[in-house]
Amino acid sequence: MLTIRNIPHNLLNAKMHKKEADIVAEAGQAGFVTIATNMAGRGTDIKLTDEVKAAGGLAIIGTERHDSRRVDRQLRGRSGRQGDPGSSQFYVSLEDNLMRIFGSERIAKMMDRMGLKEGEVIQHSMITKSIERAQKKVEENNFGQRKRLLEYDDVMNKQRNVVYKRRKNALFGERLKIDIADMIYDTAENITESNKAKNDFKNFEFELIRYFSTSAVITKEEFEKLSLQEITSRIYKAVYAHYNDKMQKAAEVAFPVIQNVYENQGEQYERIVVPFTDGIKTLNVVTNLKKAYETNGEQLVNDFEKNITLAIIDDAWKVHLRKMDELKQSVNLATIEQKDPLIIYKEEGFKLFQDMLDKMNKEIISFLFKGELPNQDSNNIQEARNTKRKDNYSESKEEVLNSDELAARNREVGNNVQQRPQITETIVREKPKIGRNETVRVKHVMSGETKEMKYKKAAPLIEKGEYVIIE
Repeated sequence: MLTIRNIPHNLLNAKMHKKEADIVAEAGQAGFVTIATNMAGRGTDIKLTDEVKAAGGLAIIGTERHDSRRVDRQLRGRSGRQGDPGSSQFYVSLEDNLMRIFGSERIAKMMDRMGLKEGEVIQHSMITKSIERAQKKVEENNFGQRKRLLEYDDVMNKQRNVVYKRRKNALFGERLKIDIADMIYDTAENITESNKAKNDFKNFEFELIRYFSTSAVITKEEFEKLSLQEITSRIYKAVYAHYNDKMQKAAEVAFPVIQNVYENQGEQYERIVVPFTDGIKTLNVVTNLKKAYETNGEQLVNDFEKNITLAIIDDAWKVHLRKMDELKQSVNLATIEQKDPLIIYKEEGFKLFQDMLDKMNKEIISFLFKGELPNQDSNNIQEARNTKRKDNYSESKEEVLNSDELAARNREVGNNVQQRPQITETIVREKPKIGRNETVRVKHVMSGETKEMKYKKAAPLIEKGEYVIIE
């Protein structure tokens, strides 16, 4: 509309941030019109010329009222700053969102009874108060929503602090041994409590073997007579001693390999990869070669505990976050039963968190007790060797796989516990990639027959090992 009337003007919005200083500087000159959003230009000073001050200063014209009174006051505050003259005028339509939501129909009917025509300017205290009441209601609603959201987030924050503390202890090695001891005690207590209530000694023995890889340390008569605390204490002492012996033996088994690599190829390798398996899953533990050698394999055991704890905590926490999001969406239905959704969220969230901690502790303890080197014969454990390079490729640098990549690779080899650990590398192609429709010459592995075919047809046969590319 200003362009049609040949009125020179500037537009100031978020897209014009590079020219913001120049546009704001021109806004204080005589005869300049600046159109700005309510967010643009805030925090910048508009300096007025003497001609503008003599004419009455900067005039602020608002085309509507914002939901928040604070924003309106910020816009008004752009005029009359630091003792400069100025004025402000806001225009409101009953079709604006703020008026439409709060009482526009009532005001419109009142104006019709007063005989006011459409487009006529109305300046009445009733309108101003009505707008302020509408803004106040919006602000109260927004405040309530923010407060409610903070209360929901406070539940997750308390859980987050517990999990992150555990993760920090594992990551930096602080109190990791104490955390493992606590997990052993908590797991022993949960097993005893659940089976003691049912008086199920057979399941009690089964769970001891399942999680601690040890037989029952008490008899059936003792299980029935002793208290919960006494049984838990006896299990903890026996199991913790068994765990320390197991970790010591693991270090002794792995140390000959560590010693061989360090003494013969110590200058070539900074780290080595040692596989541990519980019979189902395999975890490749990366350890510092020098530290593992100097500590007679104890550093390897520490890294084993660290890797297991971190991997299981991360997986359990990700699953728990998804469950908490689903719970947050479903608790709103509690309003139908005239219950507070926040209370339901806190109660159910606490139960989910307790279940997550219990399951996480059991998984960590189970792998720590079951985790073994794939072959107790240390001579068959592969040392820190490079992977076999493919033709026309060259190695560039060492790379450590993350847990997802390790899991994918283990699935491909069928969880073969006899798999030898290898340090994976990033490979760089020396020759250009073969196109799908390019013709290649291949040779049959068994018969030696050679023939030409398109690469897209030869690729599956090459993957099966039936053919190899000649050129």
